Amino acid sequence: MTTTTFRNAATRRTVIKGLAAGGGALLAAGSFPRFVQAQSSAPIKLGFQLHRTGIGAAYGRWYERTTQAALKVLNESGGINGRPVEIVFEDDGTDPKRGAEVVEKLTTQHGCDLVFGALFSHVVTGSAPRAGELKVPYLVCSEGFHVASGTLNRWTLQPGITDVRAQVSSMAPWVTQNLGKKVTMVFPDYAFGHDHRDYFTEAVKAQGGEVIKHIAIPPTETSFTRYLPQIPRDTEVLYHVMVGPAVLTFVKELGEFYGSGARPEIFGFIDSLEAVDMASPGLEFLEGTHFWEGHCRTKQADAPDYETAYRAAVGVDDNGASVTDARDVSTYGHMFSCWETLFVIKQGMEAAGYQGTADRQKFVEAVEAMTGFEAGFEHPQGDKLFNGKTHQVFGHQFITQVQGGKLIKVHTTAIEDGMYPDAVDYTAQSF
Repeated sequence: MTTTTFRNAATRRTVIKGLAAGGGALLAAGSFPRFVQAQSSAPIKLGFQLHRTGIGAAYGRWYERTTQAALKVLNESGGINGRPVEIVFEDDGTDPKRGAEVVEKLTTQHGCDLVFGALFSHVVTGSAPRAGELKVPYLVCSEGFHVASGTLNRWTLQPGITDVRAQVSSMAPWVTQNLGKKVTMVFPDYAFGHDHRDYFTEAVKAQGGEVIKHIAIPPTETSFTRYLPQIPRDTEVLYHVMVGPAVLTFVKELGEFYGSGARPEIFGFIDSLEAVDMASPGLEFLEGTHFWEGHCRTKQADAPDYETAYRAAVGVDDNGASVTDARDVSTYGHMFSCWETLFVIKQGMEAAGYQGTADRQKFVEAVEAMTGFEAGFEHPQGDKLFNGKTHQVFGHQFITQVQGGKLIKVHTTAIEDGMYPDAVDYTAQSF
């Protein structure tokens, strides 16, 4: 696999060693060369579009914590181009209209060099056009196929997390070969869920299986009992992916619906359980069921040292909860995207010789020229390939099984399993 080599590899190794030896404490200021030899000493200012409120609030809380931790590491290692970095956080309420307003506010009022951080796909699709009009780089930490589909613009990139099409394409063979071929899908009724519907259905069919029922649920729904009876009795695999503050209610009601009787195999995207304690009453039925995870919440037996260092930096224990409150469960399967995107920003700005907003186009072109990222402290989720034409990254996916109340990895996909033909070449488009 072709990878891009970081300029500060030696520094990265030093960070990992120091974090691991320090039992999770970040290295003290002064452990690294400070901001020297920069043409300007003014901070680089990055805007973060944060889901602090609304249905994405659980993600937003951990996206902010993860980004603050990455920023601390970044600045202690010398910043970007020898300059300190500041991040301005603005709440978009997980709302598309407010999302576009936040992009404009971060760009015009705060004077940020770029904007990153959005997760929910309806917010991304509502915000990206404004970023294109403002000609500001917009790096999303989402999973929708919206970037690689070509429906957005050249200023929008997704270099820190894989998209739904890649995820489901890589996992469908394992699901159909190990769990069953007659599938019912339960998903949120908006763009993110529609990507699951379209591309998992397609991937199952390619494996000789069939999705026999699609059950779309509004993402703001608070009870699901009227939807679950729609699951056909001949379902072999129930595929669920839910989001928002009612996810715990969803999985509890799913367990109550099946009770102690016969049920199909259950395969869930971790979205249905993000920020939810596996030990919550009513979730006992999940024992033996399977989940997709972008990053394994439970620390696995084969976890590398950089995984230990990353957990320490973001304040997450081996079970995926806050080190200060075991009840505060992280959104571990997604929040790495913020960490990794910040280090992609660093790499892109340094490759572009970035000095200010006049270099925004050069930054985008520098990211487009990247081909991949090597697993390590800056990319703890794993190795990745980056397609500069489609602005989309591709990486490994993980299937875990609930064993003794913990999510234990049973399968890792190859990067190539999730790759698909290009739908766009953004590099051929004008800025």
